[in-house]
Amino acid sequence: MNRKVCIPLFRGPLKAVPLSSEKGIALLMVLWVLTVLMVIVLSFSFMTRTETHATLSFKEGIEKKFLAEAGIERGMVEMLYRRQNLNAGDSEIWKADGTPYSDQLSNGKYTVRIMDESGKLDINTLNDSSAILFKNLLINAGVKAEDADTIADSVLDWKDADDLHRLHGAESDYYRSLPNPYKAKNADFDTVEELLMVKGMTPEILYGTEEKREIIGSLTVNSRVGSINLNAAPRELLMALPGMTAEIADGIIKIREKKEIQGLQDVQAVLGESYKLMASYVGFSASNAFTIDAVGFKDSEAKGYRVTATVIMESNNKYRYVYYKSPMNVTR
Repeated sequence: MNRKVCIPLFRGPLKAVPLSSEKGIALLMVLWVLTVLMVIVLSFSFMTRTETHATLSFKEGIEKKFLAEAGIERGMVEMLYRRQNLNAGDSEIWKADGTPYSDQLSNGKYTVRIMDESGKLDINTLNDSSAILFKNLLINAGVKAEDADTIADSVLDWKDADDLHRLHGAESDYYRSLPNPYKAKNADFDTVEELLMVKGMTPEILYGTEEKREIIGSLTVNSRVGSINLNAAPRELLMALPGMTAEIADGIIKIREKKEIQGLQDVQAVLGESYKLMASYVGFSASNAFTIDAVGFKDSEAKGYRVTATVIMESNNKYRYVYYKSPMNVTR
């Protein structure tokens, strides 16, 4: 009887692939997918939050801008009222010397200051004699005397018609030697900011820093008068007058808080003998040009939106804008 012998094809015990390893691979894949999804969700959440804050900030900025523009319009109304009632002794008339006035609205407030341009130093009327006021203003703001001489002479050279240098001044040959060359204008300034093109002037001097006071608030190109109106001049410009002292400047400000200064007789007791030194530089007449500076604030925020406008008052209660600047962030 024949027997069939079966020979196994594989030697040794058979091993099955454990199911646990397959589950581990699947778990890792799930974890990676969850990680990617979490990153996507977090990124989307961060972007949404950023967009929300940006939208809210833009909304608040627009609201503050509208509040500031409301202040400009209120200032214009007060200027028209002032023009018709200045000699009536009305105590409600707003002053044009930079005194701040505020009004609360439902969603915020605005602060308005009105400044008669005759109380500022018109750089277009500067000459070799009145340039002393500009130099004193610079020095009082922290500018070195030699730098003040350079800036003052360069301002006169910038707007005169010739190419002759003053002692510390500059003409087109200097400006052509700069990395970005240009020529001296040889004409009047169009804006006060144009001073930044003049030799020696810097933004730090014009706009001020933490250490130095700004001078732009004491300068104008719109009054077209060579004298300083004592009714409207800021204290910084009063201190630039020859013979002026802190006590005299404070005395002038106290007088005009109560009433308009009509002439020398109203301030003679305060000025004393110093008037002889400043007589050729001061006056008491208002101009028809005014700057309205308005800042809009939202609720209790410290930062506001600032709008500055200069207007020329014309006949029949009409006016026209000659300057408008917006915005400028400020604090209370």
